[in-house]
Amino acid sequence: MVDLDATQLGLEVGGSGALGFLIGFAAKKIAKVIAVIIGAELVLFKFLESRGIISVRWDKLTAGLTKAQETGTAQAQDWVTTFVSTAGVGAGFVGGFALGFKKA
Repeated sequence: MVDLDATQLGLEVGGSGALGFLIGFAAKKIAKVIAVIIGAELVLFKFLESRGIISVRWDKLTAGLTKAQETGTAQAQDWVTTFVSTAGVGAGFVGGFALGFKKA
């Protein structure tokens, strides 16, 4: 028979849920800042190209951004999988992360 301490389990799930919420909230905020920076760079590139200052190979730039997105997504999935595999702590963390990411 498994001896289950409800208080300890509650602390683990609640604590990991709170940590997940904070990390999810921060992750979404950071993602928004990165999106603004990338957007500003693209606008700057287009402006400089229209003035004849630079020549942008848009096909290469788009391919690089797509590859970076795929790499980042794969790494994030590996990271989340590691936390999910830890049962109660993972469940609390993922729930908190999802809530924090949604609230940001």
